[in-house]
Amino acid sequence: MIDRMDLTALPARDPDGRLHVVVESPRGSRVKLKYSPTLGTFVVSRPLVLGLEYPYDWGFVPSTRAADGDPVDAVVLLDAATYPGVVLSCRALALLELEQNAADGSGRQRNDRIVAEPVGARRASAAVSGPVRDELEAFFVSATLFTGKDVRVLGWRDAAAADAFIERSLRLERNRDRA
Repeated sequence: MIDRMDLTALPARDPDGRLHVVVESPRGSRVKLKYSPTLGTFVVSRPLVLGLEYPYDWGFVPSTRAADGDPVDAVVLLDAATYPGVVLSCRALALLELEQNAADGSGRQRNDRIVAEPVGARRASAAVSGPVRDELEAFFVSATLFTGKDVRVLGWRDAAAADAFIERSLRLERNRDRA
């Protein structure tokens, strides 16, 4: 028997309230990696379209559940790449609201993303600027080309909305665990 840790079950926040983000695809990666709780490791989900790479570390907030059934997605604005499996202590900066085709073909569903930064970032960004927002929107749409997801950007919300979204996703995960 293989003994493995389930990274999706880590706490979403540390005792000081800082957000945990588990890195799946590090900055510069040309493939989308996805954590597999069953295998206890990272697997290749799909390559990105030619010429595209992750602009920042990409991952998830553990112990959460989003509308698509996966943990809440997060992009971490850090000017250096880390590694799959690294847990970053972050603060939420914004919420990017997205909609896409549901995987089961039942229509459209939300797939919002948290934009965060590490608490100890050397070059902290107090806000996500307009040009960075535009580029992140373009990346998320481009990263799903040829997947049939048809991602559409609905808008941006502030840090308070991002934190509220995380709290709702924690309740969804707790309710699933009780069922």
